[in-house]
Amino acid sequence: MPGQGRRGPKRSEEARLAILRAAAERVMAHGYDHLTMEGVAADARVGKQTIYRWWPSRSALVADCLAERLLLAELFVPEDSGDLRADVTRWLDNIVGVLSAPGNARLLPSLVVAAAENTDVATRLNHRLGMFEMLGERFAAAVADGQLPPATPVVELGDALIGAIVLRGLRDGELDTEFTHRLVDLLLPPPDQPRRSGPDAEGSPGGQR
Repeated sequence: MPGQGRRGPKRSEEARLAILRAAAERVMAHGYDHLTMEGVAADARVGKQTIYRWWPSRSALVADCLAERLLLAELFVPEDSGDLRADVTRWLDNIVGVLSAPGNARLLPSLVVAAAENTDVATRLNHRLGMFEMLGERFAAAVADGQLPPATPVVELGDALIGAIVLRGLRDGELDTEFTHRLVDLLLPPPDQPRRSGPDAEGSPGGQR
C-alpha cells in the first residue's frame, strides 16, 4: 500500500535523494529536534512545498532516511565477535548514544508516532533496516555456538531488548548505558549466573527454601 510519503506527482529521483541526504546531514549535524523543513529545502535546493507533497512530516522524512540507510545505518547491525553479551551491549550502547544525544530528545517518540500513523512507514523501517532480523540472526548464531540454550526464543528475546529501549525512551526519556547494561544482565546473564524465572526463582514468592 503506498504510504503518505509515496503519493503525489512522480518525483525526480535526483530531488528525492537530495532531500533525503540533506535531512540526514542536518540530523547528524544538529540533532532531530533542530530539523526543519525550511532548512532541508534550502540545502536540497527545492521548494518546501515539494517536501510536504512527498513527506507529510519531518518524522516521516527521517523515517525514510533510516529506511534508505542514509542515516545511522551502521548502528543497526549487531557485531559478531564471538562474545554475545559484549556484542549486544555495544549495539545497545550505540543506539542509546544516538537517542540520548543533545538535540535528539524527540527522535524516538516521533518515529514511533510516524510508524503508528502510517503502516507503510512501519513496514519500510522494519524491512529496510532489518533490525529485528539481524538481531535474531545474531541470537541464532549464539544458539549454534552454545552461548544460548537451544530452546531460546530468539525472536521474543530481540523483541524484549528493543521493546525495553522504546518503552523506556517513551516513558521518561532517560536512556543511558547503565540502563542497557542492566538490561543485558537481565536478559543475557553471564554463563555462571543463569537467569531464573517462575515460582522457584530466588527472591520470588515461594522461591526461597
